[in-house]
Amino acid sequence: MVGRGYSIFDTAIGRCGIIWSGTGVVAVQLPEAREIDTRRRIFQAHPEAREQRASENAELAIEGITALLQGGDPDFSEVSLDAGGVSGFNRRVYEFACSIPRGETRTYHEVAKALGASGAGHSVAQAIAKNPYMLIVPCHRVLEAGNYADRLSPYGGVISKRRLLALEGAHPLASKTLFEVLLPVAPPRAPG
Repeated sequence: MVGRGYSIFDTAIGRCGIIWSGTGVVAVQLPEAREIDTRRRIFQAHPEAREQRASENAELAIEGITALLQGGDPDFSEVSLDAGGVSGFNRRVYEFACSIPRGETRTYHEVAKALGASGAGHSVAQAIAKNPYMLIVPCHRVLEAGNYADRLSPYGGVISKRRLLALEGAHPLASKTLFEVLLPVAPPRAPG
């Protein structure tokens, strides 16, 4: 194979995409609302990739992703990733995310502290937001301090972290209500 290839495949949540090179998986695209939008997102991020039959490595990743989205607990340790365009810090974040057990979560600040960069919570959040290896690297297990679980990376399609965590049995993960968010910042009441 020359360059990069991609394939579209069926899962329990819709048609996903996977992009690979001779080195490994370059990215996973979760489904958008319509398949044409999934394909458009792949083309925008990887215009050089050509649709073709999945490589052995990509097929291994597809099997794992399909199983995970059906509630399974696949092992992605044999899937090779092409990390050529990924910074060293982001690689460390992704390696740590892979060590988080299924059904558990960590905050951005907990990950930063574990990596010996305790003031780098924002950098961890940026790395998670840029995760191209959706599901293979379980960035959905890394949350904001308030356990908000709705945002994913640009490769996340229309599925939320909350739904992915529910598939893994991480319950409950309720986002804060407006009342809970505003209460800590409300000015104290004047004695009356």
